Amino acid sequence: MRKITIAIDGFSSTGKSTIAKQLANKFQYVYVDSGAMYRAVTLYAMQKGFISKNFFNSDKLISDLIKINLTFKFNPVLGFAEMYLNNTNIEKEIRTLEVSKFVSKVAEISEVRRKLVEQQQQMGINKGVVMDGRDIGTVVFQNAELKLFINASAEKRAKRRFDELIQRGDKVTFDEILKNVQYRDHVDSTREDSPLIIAEDAIEIDNSDMTLEEQFKKIYKITLDKINELS
Repeated sequence: MRKITIAIDGFSSTGKSTIAKQLANKFQYVYVDSGAMYRAVTLYAMQKGFISKNFFNSDKLISDLIKINLTFKFNPVLGFAEMYLNNTNIEKEIRTLEVSKFVSKVAEISEVRRKLVEQQQQMGINKGVVMDGRDIGTVVFQNAELKLFINASAEKRAKRRFDELIQRGDKVTFDEILKNVQYRDHVDSTREDSPLIIAEDAIEIDNSDMTLEEQFKKIYKITLDKINELS
């Protein structure tokens, strides 16, 4: 069966990573969470004191990019690859609300995007890859054979994120999660460098009222049809 590149874009908390992992496991493809890479750079900036609530020294971050080494290492217990920053597992740390508050600002920086896009393109050079993010179909893999754009209402996405964080033991409120989702939507969609938009040849899917099973069944069929069409 011919291997293709699957690019999945969409707003935050739409479940892009979930469907990407499912497809990667089903087709035995490599899964790359591009958002985790931006979160890793954001965590680095936070650890170094380059960014805080009312402060962001982007020049310091840019000059330190050469010191940032990002890798994915497969965890057989979890069934997916975890994010490592300079050989340290940071998978849990990058999923916090604190990182979420700053990641869109960090992702606006052209030098950051350029560095990560180059790495992402190398990861998919042999195809057989599923990558999710904000600009995968429009920038990273413009020639991807299958492009999906996942969407859902801000309220539904905030509820999913809220439930996830509460289950993890984080102390958050629904209102702050909703505000963060809306803020990230605005920044991601209006930034000058690689804004979040729907690629002309992408298939848009609104999963606001879909179960995970319904969503996977629909997207699996779309993917299988595309592979068969190209084989």
